[in-house]
Amino acid sequence: MTGKRLLFFSLITTIGSSGCMSGNSISVSEEASAGPEVDQVFELRTYTAAEGKFDDLLARFRDHTLRIFEKHGMTNVGYWTPQDEPLSANTLIYVLAHPSREAAEQSWRDFSSDPEWQSVAEESQKDGRLITGLERIFLDPTDFSPMR
Repeated sequence: MTGKRLLFFSLITTIGSSGCMSGNSISVSEEASAGPEVDQVFELRTYTAAEGKFDDLLARFRDHTLRIFEKHGMTNVGYWTPQDEPLSANTLIYVLAHPSREAAEQSWRDFSSDPEWQSVAEESQKDGRLITGLERIFLDPTDFSPMR
């Protein structure tokens, strides 16, 4: 992961129940201000785990999902859990990078139809669904963002 990605996403400190992000100001490192990267689109996803399924959801990501995302051209930027209750008990927040919105949609189609993913999803949900809520937001870096 580049310093630019770390810089951008270290700004995200809390996502409250309103879904609003708040950030802390930080200094820009020399690496982060070294120049623009190739344009890309970022996808912010927030999952709410079913009651009693949060550890199972985290294990599925840790053990399988990240690798399968990469297999289908999705770049794992970062994964977070909120620090404060009640979200810390059931919320996973993550960011993926894609070359374009169209590439993102194709990657998700390929991911969804991947036999390995289908097997992982089926096995991980044999005792019930892991996710009760999903929020998905596509983001473009601004022209002044250290990360483009």
